[in-house]
Amino acid sequence: MTLTVHQLTKQFQTFTAVNKLTFEAESGKIFGLIGQNGAGKTTTFRMILGLLTPTSGTIKWNGQSVHALNRNIIGYLPEERGLYPKMPVEDQLMFFGRLRGKDKSTLKDEIAYWLDRFDLTDKRKAATETLSKGNQQKVQLIGSLIHKPSLLILDEPFSGLDPVNAGLLKSAIIDAKNEGATIIFSSHRMDHVEELCDHICLLKHGVSLFSGPLRELKAQFGKINLTLRGPFTAEQLSVLPGVLSVSREQDMFRLLLSGEENAPEIFRQVTKDGFIEKFSLDYLSLEEIFTRKVGDPHE
Repeated sequence: MTLTVHQLTKQFQTFTAVNKLTFEAESGKIFGLIGQNGAGKTTTFRMILGLLTPTSGTIKWNGQSVHALNRNIIGYLPEERGLYPKMPVEDQLMFFGRLRGKDKSTLKDEIAYWLDRFDLTDKRKAATETLSKGNQQKVQLIGSLIHKPSLLILDEPFSGLDPVNAGLLKSAIIDAKNEGATIIFSSHRMDHVEELCDHICLLKHGVSLFSGPLRELKAQFGKINLTLRGPFTAEQLSVLPGVLSVSREQDMFRLLLSGEENAPEIFRQVTKDGFIEKFSLDYLSLEEIFTRKVGDPHE
């Protein structure tokens, strides 16, 4: 199953929130929609969900209009929490599951499974408002997964989660992927995007700057990230051919190169006196690429 967004545009009077956006998200893969605040990510999600009407463009699920399909195939985790504060966790999940057409007996087993998996079993009778922000996020995530959706949309799913709970979420997302779901998520955490996503769309002011496999985006910049460990000073390394900058990270040096073609000559020069402990050439991280193309991802 494939979600196809073609030339999608949304205007609010004189403001264009999304401008001719085109991408495809396939089943069994994770698609990252990334950009700064105000880039158009949430607006795009709301158009896919039918909560906003596009100004122009199409949204199709396996060739059919996504809005003509049974809404129960979709799971959605909004950036803003949509939980009932006074309702106990267990009752809340039962309510969400019943809204998606699941019967009570099936849901009882599913709720027990997810509460155990997310370490919330002892909170099942607690009112949602008494939970920490991280646990509220986990409850909301369970609500988006419990009916086993074919299309899963997660808007900033890691918000409020510590590293342990973020790991639980990553595991659940990967399991949904392996079961064949089409998954789209947004995040300010570029490390999460880089770890999970097969394809990404990079948005700036509602316009796509890149859409495709993450490896293709990295290849545009080449392998210009060089890490060295050896008996050098920053001054010695800064005069090597093609070195744009040198920074120290613990016991290593990080060199940014103008192009990966400079690496062989640098290797020759730094090893001319013998063995060095580390010489590692790699692509820029997604966060570094994002900052170059768009700006600070946290703005």
